[in-house]
Amino acid sequence: MTDLRLFNSLTRQLETFQPVHPGEARVYSCGPTVYNYPHIGNMRAYVFADVLGRTLSFKGYTLTHVINITDVGHLTDDADAGEDKMEKMAAAKAQSIWDIARHYTEAYWADVKALNIRQPAKWTIATDYIDQMIQFATDIADRHCYALDSGLYFDVSTVADYGRLARAVTEEGEARIDEVDGKRNAADFAIWRKTPPGETRQMEWDSPWGRGAPGWHLECSVMSGEVLGFPFDIHTGGIDHREIHHPNEIAQNQAHCCTNGLDVAANSGANIWMHNNFLVERSGKMSKSAGEFLRLQLLADKGYHPLAYRLMCLQAHYRSELEFSWEGLGAALVRLRKMTLAYNRLDQTDAGHGANDIVGHPILQRFDAAMSDDLSTPRALIAFEEALAGPVPQSLALVKAMDAVLGLGLCDLNRRDLRLRPAGTRLDDQTVDSLIAERNAARKDRDFATSDRLRDELAALGVEVMDGDPLGWDWKLG
Repeated sequence: MTDLRLFNSLTRQLETFQPVHPGEARVYSCGPTVYNYPHIGNMRAYVFADVLGRTLSFKGYTLTHVINITDVGHLTDDADAGEDKMEKMAAAKAQSIWDIARHYTEAYWADVKALNIRQPAKWTIATDYIDQMIQFATDIADRHCYALDSGLYFDVSTVADYGRLARAVTEEGEARIDEVDGKRNAADFAIWRKTPPGETRQMEWDSPWGRGAPGWHLECSVMSGEVLGFPFDIHTGGIDHREIHHPNEIAQNQAHCCTNGLDVAANSGANIWMHNNFLVERSGKMSKSAGEFLRLQLLADKGYHPLAYRLMCLQAHYRSELEFSWEGLGAALVRLRKMTLAYNRLDQTDAGHGANDIVGHPILQRFDAAMSDDLSTPRALIAFEEALAGPVPQSLALVKAMDAVLGLGLCDLNRRDLRLRPAGTRLDDQTVDSLIAERNAARKDRDFATSDRLRDELAALGVEVMDGDPLGWDWKLG
């Protein structure tokens, strides 16, 4: 196989993947703050991380992938300012913060399943690691931190090369930083926040710096190091984390492990830092403050299979902006339908060959070269569709091997799954198929009166008959 080359945001260059532990790949992905439903832009990060993990497995590495669940400490402004998102939502809904966390964690996990994202080796829940966070902060406090009335703050001047990861962002303008009286440097950040006098949080713990809660940045440093060990191989997240959250993680990691500069990537805690770009939506409905914001369930309610959105993500390189539109999602659904039909044809006609028979196959080589080139999924899809088109020797084995990387799950899809079927529809597929079959028979007999009557009957039920549909889908719900 071709060497796997990945873009390292820390060095701003492509680098050959060289595991810290031979034969293993250890990956940490910044997970959601479970104060609300994830929108589809959030989920792009986990499709990207899933493809990365699947590619590492394809390359033969034993993968340990960790995704965290943030249920405390993330403020309403990522730049270390504002209220705790979890506490704010719990107050707004007059519910227990633990119930809020449970509900939105389960909603996120449902989206993970719907997008065919593999389960990580471990989900780390922030509130399960409070003792470790307090110990981590204690270990670095004397050399790197100082106390204020509001909590314990990290002095960024005590580590070398602070903010190097964010340099492409900070060149465009100053990052928004919370102004706190007594901070030594504008970029200093809280790693433990004391509960203000007279207030009580639902989530708070005793610490050497007063009763309160950990900072968001501290949580990821602790959980990644506890489970994967420093240094580990790859840290992933959305590009929005590159400006503040990940530089602050890196500073903490340096303080915990060493204070050496970032010319050696391992000093950051991870050898490679990878970031997916934004999903752009022009109507403004990507924001969770927009009411009916774009979440995966809304796509499903409008009749679009979640894997059409996964394919939409794969059609763009993870480091490129991806613009969302309903037309684009519809085109991805059509492409997924074509792939599904092609897979079904192969499944019925291919004599079957084992995976060992495809080693060195030119189509697989092209696919491997694309994925090895910083996860170039648009190019990989071309090789994938070449194998689907067949007939070539070992077509089915090729497709299965490549689909295991792309994660489209074609073997589990069928025509009924991929019909546009908006929420609230109560039509029975068998009833509609029966009417369609009756109408097709009437058309074959040139009984156009019966054909037209059946078409009108179907239209009254909200069914649009697609005569001459090259995909053979026959109908969709209007």
